Amino acid sequence: MRRLFDIATAALTLLLLGPAMIVIAILIRTTMGGPVLFRQTRSGRHGREFRILKFRTMRHPRYPDEPDPDRISRVGQILRTTSMDELPQLINVLTGDMSVIGPRPTLPEQVVHYTPRQRGRLDVRPGLTGWAQVQGRNALSWPARIEYDLYYVRNHGLRLDVKILLRTVGVLLKPQGITGAGGVNPGFPIPVDNLPADKAAAAHEAAALQASWAVPMVAPSTADAIPAEEAS
Repeated sequence: MRRLFDIATAALTLLLLGPAMIVIAILIRTTMGGPVLFRQTRSGRHGREFRILKFRTMRHPRYPDEPDPDRISRVGQILRTTSMDELPQLINVLTGDMSVIGPRPTLPEQVVHYTPRQRGRLDVRPGLTGWAQVQGRNALSWPARIEYDLYYVRNHGLRLDVKILLRTVGVLLKPQGITGAGGVNPGFPIPVDNLPADKAAAAHEAAALQASWAVPMVAPSTADAIPAEEAS
């Protein structure tokens, strides 16, 4: 049932937004050159890797180590603000790598640092939107995001999915938490005990920065506890 919903939703959305996606592709090509799509390896269900698709939002660097925020084009900024850069992931849904609703897919180099408990977020297909995304997106700390994702894995069902879809509409109409501090998303926190001194210091500094803007996690209320009704 869930898979049929994913296929129908992705196919219908692609059909309706296909013309807009063509216009976006032309704008990217004319303002930033090729390629139009950004591809990146992510970890999916049970850790199986796949290539996620996004519209490209950053131009090629003008010089080595140019900061990422400086590379975001005007078109790219609009795409990020409206989340339209994520539209090509509808193709990932059709191919079965993703679902409409589920934890956002993360990088394999982040997954290797998961604890056995945190790996539970890989028990379902990653999604276009999810419980963590409607709670604060990238304004949440990584531990809070993972806790929200684990809550979804334990309690996903029709009622919770409908709640996420309705809240997603609100998030899209009033975007916030798209990026972390400084306009970029922080990396997944990793143990620093065995890192060289210079890298350990940088890691501690990054952790302190994340802590300064992270939204504290609020435990879901018992009213949100919904028995699982559908398999992902």
